[in-house]
Amino acid sequence: MLRCRDGSLYTGATNDVARRLERHRAGKGAAYTRSRLPVRLVLCEPAGSVGAALRREAALKRLTRAEKLALVRARRAKRPS
Repeated sequence: MLRCRDGSLYTGATNDVARRLERHRAGKGAAYTRSRLPVRLVLCEPAGSVGAALRREAALKRLTRAEKLALVRARRAKRPS
């Protein structure tokens, strides 16, 4: 999940997070993020398969903004210091 300059959140799936993030930052990612640069990675979850990743992406997109922000905060709080 990316946070865009305007504060909006973008959710996508990829098998190479670093490459995809660089493409977004270069303005060559999704049309949504091109006009909202810069972007920052705020949530990344591994998936066992392409199908699982796409299902999780769809589930995340159905969340409300408040639910997405709560998920980001919860994951950030669990990171080891």
